[in-house]
Amino acid sequence: MDITAFIRELLFSHDCVILPGFGGFVGNYTPARIDKGTDTFFPPVKQISFNRNLNHNDGLLVGSISGSSEINYGDARNMVDEFVASLRKKLERGEKVRFDRIGIFTNNQEGNVQFEPDHDVNYHLGSYGLDSFQFSPLEGYDVRKRITGNKDRATVKRASMRKILWRAAIIIPVLAVLTAIPLTTDIFRSKVETTTMNPLVTAEFENNKKAVDEEKPAKAEEIIITEKQNIPPVVETAAPLFKEDMHFYLITGSFKLKQNAYNQADVLRKEGYDPEILDGPNGFYRVSAVSCRDILSARVKADSISKKFPGTWVKKI
Repeated sequence: MDITAFIRELLFSHDCVILPGFGGFVGNYTPARIDKGTDTFFPPVKQISFNRNLNHNDGLLVGSISGSSEINYGDARNMVDEFVASLRKKLERGEKVRFDRIGIFTNNQEGNVQFEPDHDVNYHLGSYGLDSFQFSPLEGYDVRKRITGNKDRATVKRASMRKILWRAAIIIPVLAVLTAIPLTTDIFRSKVETTTMNPLVTAEFENNKKAVDEEKPAKAEEIIITEKQNIPPVVETAAPLFKEDMHFYLITGSFKLKQNAYNQADVLRKEGYDPEILDGPNGFYRVSAVSCRDILSARVKADSISKKFPGTWVKKI
């Protein structure tokens, strides 16, 4: 069975795909760039490199084969082992082994595996449909003229701003004086004088004024009572308490089948760890060797666990 098709599919959505017993394919991201020598624009690229030390079974490739081919995990693992054994025999005979749209494997004189990636394939999904293109610089366009024009405009703007500030310095004090004069004098205060020779009119005016003065306290008291009745009761609420509960899990493997996750947990338990099985994306089960409350402790323990379980990574939950 051709295992390379499954590897290609996983490389689009994962940064590391391990072929158990052989090595791991690692995606390396390169941002968009410009080749000034040829005036060529290149989109972002995820090129593939090979690391022969990443040869443990993390369950990703075998689980994908098991789920896609509808076979059990053990049969999928046997298919992968047979593929790797055949691959090693070809390399030992001095043959070149080509993984279609991934790269070529060869053995050097010392018997070490060498990998040459296929540079025509881009595994970065964000660059789907984007190709490199050339764009020549504009002819007759002098950048120095544009810079000079911007400097001149900036000088004009600064001169205009000085004029505005100078006018404001003159106008604001004048407005302040014009505003203060009416407030401190009686120029605009209205003076109303009631003069009459009729004693009945004067008596009526005094009676009305007295009635108004007696009515004011009563009305003011009614307003105060009404406002007090309409004020809603103040309810004191306790401030909510927030408690941060965060863990850093050291993941040693991700499996499609839950039974394989249990098997991995048994291995960790025999090594003296306290494993946990966590739900991962796409229906996978992640096996944690131990959990920590801070990232510093998690990184220290990850370095120690990676010696027995290479590829261990830290997951924050």
